[in-house]
Amino acid sequence: MSKKIMSLFIVGVFILSLGLVGCGKQEAAKPAKVLKVGSEAAFAPFEFQDEGTKEYVGFDIDLIKAIGKQMGAEVQIQNMGFDGLIPALEANNIDVAISAMTITEERAKKVSFSKPYYKSGLTMVVKTDNNSIKTFNDLEGKKIAVQIGTTGADEAKKVKNAQIREFNSAPEAFLELKAGGVDAVVNDKPVNEYYIAKAGGKDAKMVGEPLTAEDYGIAASGKNKELATQIDKAIDELKKNGEYEKIYVKWFGKKP
Repeated sequence: MSKKIMSLFIVGVFILSLGLVGCGKQEAAKPAKVLKVGSEAAFAPFEFQDEGTKEYVGFDIDLIKAIGKQMGAEVQIQNMGFDGLIPALEANNIDVAISAMTITEERAKKVSFSKPYYKSGLTMVVKTDNNSIKTFNDLEGKKIAVQIGTTGADEAKKVKNAQIREFNSAPEAFLELKAGGVDAVVNDKPVNEYYIAKAGGKDAKMVGEPLTAEDYGIAASGKNKELATQIDKAIDELKKNGEYEKIYVKWFGKKP
């Protein structure tokens, strides 16, 4: 083989090696899978829109982002009505729903729930000058504001002779209480606590012992039990490495 041919051969091998290295880089830069997440972003401190940045924030938002990172997925949040979350899962418009959703037998017939990630319960909020409502039994015959599609709405409808007013979001229900249109709001305890601390102030107070003990779960399509299992594994890892506790303390000021 002549020196000229040898030189051409070496150059060719060099160029080919560059091409292979380039291919390797392209493979490494392959985009992560996308996890489409539905949430009703008006349920502070679990999910709400920051007034300054307009970003979706909250305990649920931080948690699902941490879960997505654990799964190697890019999380994309879609804001939608709470009562539209399960239909969106059934239509495959979203992959999962995280929105302080209580695990119930009825919902479990339609979706695949992750293991519980938060324990809650229902309480009442009344105006500070209301001393007639102290227990759930005192709601009989009263006007009650609830959020549509929630367990709070389900329980309120069991109250004898009560007038139930359903709203699209928790803030709307609280506004109706502040305006004097209803006697009480029935909603999840941590949401009621957050409202009183951040928005209600001297205008409202929480009364009564929690009516129920409820577990929140992350919902996936009923046909995608594998995804729910993957989320379970991610939650386990986040609890193991301390990230879950870090997020919990950030939003609730105490350890789980």
